[in-house]
Amino acid sequence: MELLFIILFGIVAGIGVHYALPWRGTHGVALIPAVGGIVAAVVWVGLTWLGWAWDGGWIWAVTLVAALAVAAAVDIALGRSRQVWDQKRLVALGG
Repeated sequence: MELLFIILFGIVAGIGVHYALPWRGTHGVALIPAVGGIVAAVVWVGLTWLGWAWDGGWIWAVTLVAALAVAAAVDIALGRSRQVWDQKRLVALGG
């Protein structure tokens, strides 16, 4: 049950990242929330395999911070690369 909650919190964190950063027009609306949910699930499972208690506060904090950080990094990397690619394509097309 906690895995479901942490995935939902990761998706919500991804939604926050999607709307907080300026490159939301360069990728789909569900991409960054999906990244947040996937990262939250992977980190949560990894930490539980390492023996972290699911009822402790640290597992929740570490998982959510990791989901936020990876979602933000993916958003920034995709946004910047898409901006560069779009500019190169515009020049190639004669604009």
